[in-house]
Amino acid sequence: MSVVTFWNDEKEQTGKTLNITAIVTHMAIEHNYKILVISTGHKDTTLDRCFWEEKKPRKNLGLFGPNTNVAMEDGIVGLETMMKSNRISPEQITNYTKIIFKDRLEILPSFKGEKLEYDELKSYYPEIINLANRYYDLVFVDLDNELGKELQDTILSNSNLIVTCLSQRLASIKAFMKKREEIPILKSNKNLILIGRYDKFSKYTIKNISRYMGEKNKVSTIPYNTLFFEACEEAKVPDLFLRLRKIDEEDRNSIFMQEVKRTTDNIIYRLQDLAIKM
Repeated sequence: MSVVTFWNDEKEQTGKTLNITAIVTHMAIEHNYKILVISTGHKDTTLDRCFWEEKKPRKNLGLFGPNTNVAMEDGIVGLETMMKSNRISPEQITNYTKIIFKDRLEILPSFKGEKLEYDELKSYYPEIINLANRYYDLVFVDLDNELGKELQDTILSNSNLIVTCLSQRLASIKAFMKKREEIPILKSNKNLILIGRYDKFSKYTIKNISRYMGEKNKVSTIPYNTLFFEACEEAKVPDLFLRLRKIDEEDRNSIFMQEVKRTTDNIIYRLQDLAIKM
């Protein structure tokens, strides 16, 4: 059982959430793991849109008709309530998630309430992650900067593997190399570098980036793919991956699928390697 945290501290978009989406979908289809994805952001619907269409929240009914101010709670809010009362066990977490593939892939969405409420409950994320790690084979964490440095550091230090998501820009690569000198864990084998929205026609190719950064292994990538990005907006990612399972090498989408597979295999191999060395 392992925690894999996807992280970046850049303001620019690195495709972090979509990187997770591609990897966990492929992994759930091709491997026999029970996976949970935890979105730690505030009002972030990126992950939601990849898997299900947005619906209006249900309302509680009071004595005097609908209570329009109080929505029926689930997700992290429901978990927080159970944890406060000490009535939660690891296997109960699944009662508060959205199931994508039964016994394979579940999602704990981001909190959609007010910022003040988010600031009050976000301290529960480390405990929820640790609890989930006792029930799921793999817990993927979409680490959001809104958590604040202290909570981010706690989650990163408790993770079995950190996937640092960078953009395919020299400035992004240089900024990470500088930060790597300041944060020891980013120089360790627990860190894997991933370039999102990768463009194979850029001069910053996998080989060039790997050589520039002094990486022994090739940097992992998730290439830009039109069908994938459209599916992420239409809640059709599972359908797309099932459809692309058996395409041949001549298909224009084959490079995307090959790189998703390579990145997934890299994560699995690195986790296995780290487990052996513990």
